[in-house]
Amino acid sequence: MTAVDKYQRLECMGLWRNSAAAQLREVVVALRDATLILSDPRNGMALTHWSLPSIERLNDGEVPALFTAGRLDDGTPAEVLELDDPYMIAAIDTVHVAIIRRQPHPGRLRGAMVVSVLALVACLCVLWLPGAMIRHTASVLPESTRVQIGKMALQDLVRLTGSPCDAELGRRALGTLALHLSNEGVGEIAVVRDGVTLTRGLPGGLVLVNRKLVEEVQDPEVLAGYLLAETVRTGAADPVLPLLRHAGLFATLKLLTTGVLAPASVASYAESLLKMPQPRPDDQRLLERFAQARLSSTAYARAIDPSGGTSLALIEGDPFKGTSPAPILDDNDWVALQGICTG
Repeated sequence: MTAVDKYQRLECMGLWRNSAAAQLREVVVALRDATLILSDPRNGMALTHWSLPSIERLNDGEVPALFTAGRLDDGTPAEVLELDDPYMIAAIDTVHVAIIRRQPHPGRLRGAMVVSVLALVACLCVLWLPGAMIRHTASVLPESTRVQIGKMALQDLVRLTGSPCDAELGRRALGTLALHLSNEGVGEIAVVRDGVTLTRGLPGGLVLVNRKLVEEVQDPEVLAGYLLAETVRTGAADPVLPLLRHAGLFATLKLLTTGVLAPASVASYAESLLKMPQPRPDDQRLLERFAQARLSSTAYARAIDPSGGTSLALIEGDPFKGTSPAPILDDNDWVALQGICTG
């Protein structure tokens, strides 16, 4: 039994604020497989979900315990959760330590790696092609670093797409959708007003969505289908690779040896990214994702081709024959999500 298994489905009450200026509000705190879910106790609506590896305790040994899941550019906590339940505090501390122990720790090997790199750097350019180094670096990146790189790419993209839409109720609904699809490779979802044709996958599971996919379609299963299709596409062609090619050999070498990619190396990547072709994902792999997500593929198939001519395999192979076992979003969440760009 793992540390996560031991504390599965543990719940308690807590106090949460989503910014330094916000008032504390009471929330239900639920420990799940890889996330901490904070919900409204009045209606059960998920307000946010924190990735367990990203959780940081702000006051070790003190009660009530203070936790955050990220910091702003100035180093202050982005969100704060206050807990006094001893079982939940112990569970978060135990699970977090267990997860961190399972993650790669490049710092322990950094000294030996630096010595090796200095010895080999002269012959590296001759014997090891830049493409091979880029592929190797991408293959050993921990997921947390991929998420950071994806967010760096998003920061560059906002020059062309505009800032992600952020109406509060819409963001909550988007978080619910992302949580539903998290096991299929969907991480954070950002709805943008321009620049992206339909969807565009970034490193770390981050997916950009054009606002028309939430405003002009009638069924949230269509949006979910596009998100699943993007995960198949990024699974077949790692989105880290073109970004590292843009960053260059020396930036990639620094990333490999220190775990840090300089933000300047991602500058102007947006222009080339948005011009990259997006091949249609393999139908069989996409159907497997629909089955894993317990979603019908028919609504998506009809959306990409109303005649069904080019999407017949997705209709005939629908794992649920046109009807999903349960809605991916309820009506209130879907309406809120459709208004995410109006706030």
